[in-house]
Amino acid sequence: MGVWVILPIVLCAVSFIGCWTVYGLALSFNHICSLNNWEYRNSCHPNETGNCCTLHNVPTISTSGTNLPENSLFTATINAGSFLFLIFCVFHHAHILERNSVHSLLSKIAVMLGCVVSVGAFMAGNCNPAELVLLHYLGAAVSFVFVCLYMTILTSLTSKCMLTGCERVLYPLRIVSSFIQITATIFYGIFFIQEDYFFKHISAVFEWFLCVNLELYELSYSMEFYFFSTSMLSVLLAKKEEEKPLILS
Repeated sequence: MGVWVILPIVLCAVSFIGCWTVYGLALSFNHICSLNNWEYRNSCHPNETGNCCTLHNVPTISTSGTNLPENSLFTATINAGSFLFLIFCVFHHAHILERNSVHSLLSKIAVMLGCVVSVGAFMAGNCNPAELVLLHYLGAAVSFVFVCLYMTILTSLTSKCMLTGCERVLYPLRIVSSFIQITATIFYGIFFIQEDYFFKHISAVFEWFLCVNLELYELSYSMEFYFFSTSMLSVLLAKKEEEKPLILS
């Protein structure tokens, strides 16, 4: 007990450090423009010196990881983040089954949503938007939408399952974080489909904001994972063993 607190911390750290390092590399190679930049043009002259930004340089997370060499780190970060997030979902489900099995159905729904989020992020990370545009944005859209549903259910479970004794503090904080995630996702989608440079840049700001908000939300689960123990995973195996006789009969 206590050692598993590292899981949400590592998940948050990998996502945060990896994504912002990719952004820094892309910015240093002039593959994207800064988030502070709000001036865009239709095109740039070949011999022009200095900073020149077009729609191809809007600093979204996807654009930051499109070109080499940062593309390799981007893919590795998304793959690691997807895998850790999947483990996060399964372990949290096991924790609820052990301590509050009455809410197992709601927790199973959360796990399924979490798996969809993980698969969507994996697809987005491994499909370069410069080559596989449709698959990349499909994966990104799925992960953005389903993570809102996942956060909503997990926030609901926070109020129903007493896992830490700190739910009076965690529950309102997670309500605020979930509301911010859902609202920002809606605005992000609205601005993303616009053609105007200004709105495209706003969508990029919202995308990075969504990423940070999700990381803080995940980090709050350090409290639950402090009380998590490896023995709780046996609950998942026990459930499978109980289902075998039913299937055979």
